[in-house]
Amino acid sequence: MNGFERRAREKKEQVLQAAFELMNTDSGIENLTIDEVAKQSKVGKTTIFKYFGSKETLIHEVFIRSMEGMGQKASALMDKNAPFEETLIAMSQIKIEYFEQINKQFYLDLMKYFTEKQDSEFTRVMDGYTQRSFGIMLDLFHRGRKEGKVDLKYSDEFLMLYFQAVIEGISNPQIYEKILPYTAEWTEMLIKGIAPSS
Repeated sequence: MNGFERRAREKKEQVLQAAFELMNTDSGIENLTIDEVAKQSKVGKTTIFKYFGSKETLIHEVFIRSMEGMGQKASALMDKNAPFEETLIAMSQIKIEYFEQINKQFYLDLMKYFTEKQDSEFTRVMDGYTQRSFGIMLDLFHRGRKEGKVDLKYSDEFLMLYFQAVIEGISNPQIYEKILPYTAEWTEMLIKGIAPSS
């Protein structure tokens, strides 16, 4: 990468970070303006439009980056090959940290964007994130079986439906607001719920 490409990448990063910081407030995406992003990022409006084309594309990129960042952390955690319970607790911690770093309005905007926009690339990224998450969890459940922490009577299909029900449940904004302080408890219940009976 030459100097020009590196500077362009750095400026693009500055814009994405500034847009995230502005979107990650109680105002959310409704009142976001390119003028604010330009001021916060110290990158000219013309350059922002050159990189992103529109405010909508910029919002799209911020949401994609947010999802990909969490997926990369989960993959890196699995690569450590720590024991099942330790990994599951650490996965929950990643989720807690994600929710602590983002404003409730950002999360609601992200979910609304995903469900209401006819954005095929964003849908593809979200579907890819979901599939990767399920693949990671299936690998983790297999690890748990080998360690004797997950009851062999539970099929892969059941375990994935169980996991999906938990994730979809806590993704509901009404539940998400109330469950955050109890993440350790629901992780413990998840572990106990699939453990072999003594």
